Amino acid sequence: MPAAEVTAPSSRGALAAGVCYVMWGLFPLYWKQLAAIDARELIAHRIVWSLAFVAAATTATGAWGTIRAALATRRSLAANLLTGALLSVNWLVFVWGVNHGHILETSLGYFLVPLVNVALGRLVLHEHLRPAQWAAIACAAAGVALQLLHVGRLPWIALALAATFGAYGLLRKRSPLGSLAGLTVETLLLAPLALAYLYWCHRQGTGALGRVSLREHAFVLSAGVVTAVPLLLFAYGARRIRLTTLGLLQYLAPTGSFLVGVFVYGEAFDHDRLLAFACIWLGLALYTADNLRQLARRN
Repeated sequence: MPAAEVTAPSSRGALAAGVCYVMWGLFPLYWKQLAAIDARELIAHRIVWSLAFVAAATTATGAWGTIRAALATRRSLAANLLTGALLSVNWLVFVWGVNHGHILETSLGYFLVPLVNVALGRLVLHEHLRPAQWAAIACAAAGVALQLLHVGRLPWIALALAATFGAYGLLRKRSPLGSLAGLTVETLLLAPLALAYLYWCHRQGTGALGRVSLREHAFVLSAGVVTAVPLLLFAYGARRIRLTTLGLLQYLAPTGSFLVGVFVYGEAFDHDRLLAFACIWLGLALYTADNLRQLARRN
């Protein structure tokens, strides 16, 4: 088989995953357009319109049989309800943080995710950690401690994002469902609560629909597309490239958010915050170098 035919799927996969992470990194630009709307209502809209989008995609791919099977047992229902709840909390903290001037802290949270995954692997799956992995976790802990010491408060937004997304990833790793099917089941289970909350907001006179500008309506109604498209790109890319490549590309998302926070919205990035971020970045560098070294030994 010609080399071009072998490498083409990998190239397309890397491009899809890269575009996905860039989109996630630019998300603050989108949510900032809706800063006047309560974050809880935005997440309810995100769940409802995401369900509409993924339901259409599921119908197009004929995957409803997989969805029905996932809803057939109490254990599966509970597992998917838990992952859906974790994802929703993650979304809520992220949107609230972005719209309250904490974009840098949200980026810190997603920089922490790979190191939280390593820690969860040790604590939950009892995986053996190499010295470089322990050093990476120590650097991350030092970064959080510096944030607490010099900035004067625990970076709860970053920690909440890292913890919820790390736990979500751990549970999804054990799930037989793919990205599209998983998101469909999760939003399907949460949609009744989201619809009830949106109805309550409307009855209270605080709901956005019918009360905000045409431009804001367009942004609210596009929440499903904005949520689902990167996930579909991620699923496409993840099946076609190495996990190591995917792991390197994931840094594009928090890097994008970091740049948006500093250069677009002018969030403060003083010496103390630089030290905290530097510790996290050092930990990520150790983690990445260790992964690359292990990959080279296996090859």
